[in-house]
Amino acid sequence: MSASINLICCNFSYVPQNSSKFKTLIRARNLSQQSPVLSKRTSNSSVFLKPNNRIALVSPFQQKGVLKICQSSLNTQNSEEEAGQDKGLSVDNGKEGRDWTTSILLFVLWGALMYYVFNLSPNQTPSRDMYFLKKLLNLKGDDGFRMNEVLVSQWYIMGLWPLVYSMLLLPTGRSSKNNIPAWPFLVLSFFGGVYALLPYFVLWSPLPPPVDENELEKWPLNFLESKLTAGMALAAGIGLIIYAGLANADIWREFFQYFRESKFIHIMSLDFTLLSAFAPFWVYNDMTARKWYDKGFWLLPLSLLPILGPALYLVLRPSLSDLPVTVSKTTSE
Repeated sequence: MSASINLICCNFSYVPQNSSKFKTLIRARNLSQQSPVLSKRTSNSSVFLKPNNRIALVSPFQQKGVLKICQSSLNTQNSEEEAGQDKGLSVDNGKEGRDWTTSILLFVLWGALMYYVFNLSPNQTPSRDMYFLKKLLNLKGDDGFRMNEVLVSQWYIMGLWPLVYSMLLLPTGRSSKNNIPAWPFLVLSFFGGVYALLPYFVLWSPLPPPVDENELEKWPLNFLESKLTAGMALAAGIGLIIYAGLANADIWREFFQYFRESKFIHIMSLDFTLLSAFAPFWVYNDMTARKWYDKGFWLLPLSLLPILGPALYLVLRPSLSDLPVTVSKTTSE
């Protein structure tokens, strides 16, 4: 390894040139330039040989300005290779690193919600809640009681949300850096709503893994990618929203009273609100995974509309089979 050493001494007007110490210093400098062994040893151990490293030489004189700061440069192939390796290592560490702030916040939110549901939510009418649940599940016959239209609409919309989230999370919402599957949380969301989905949001990490072309032709992706499925979800959402919107003011006041008194309706309403709040993010995630943000960005504000915005996006989004960047083709040997 060859080294080029440049030592620049300044303000020699202050140094007596006939001084023995000055001559000794100059002789040591010339000897270091001529001796390859010394240069090699120095390059391995001395801090002077680090590239672009500015240091101050200790002067044998106490007089100010005898020797100023000098610069030594070493232009070697090894130093360039080491710098390249260090740069590559830092890039790799950046790719492997993950910001856990969002996951921690989501976990805290989930924990706070579960505590609120079990300990702080209103529970003034438990017997009426059980009666409402049986009526909504069609486990009770016609007894002359008319269910609140807003409550009925919200109940059936809660059945649409797991389908919409399944179409958003499979396959573009799958986690890439761990083996946590999305489908168990989606199945549980049919019963637990957002309270079952939040743990997956905590564990989720982008970007989604590539989708095999054969997967799109099998269940459940062929069903979730179908425009017919998206159209049915949108049509059902429009019908349910209109059904609730046509209810008069007395029915809405009755529903808000149920919200303040009933644990069942209170929890379901919070579930509906949180599912509506998280939906725009997953619409954006699916949109970017399909490379459709430039054309479909106008749908992001519409995704704030509960159930209707995400369902409209599902109808208009491009199919994964038309995106060779996302879909990985399998080759048969």
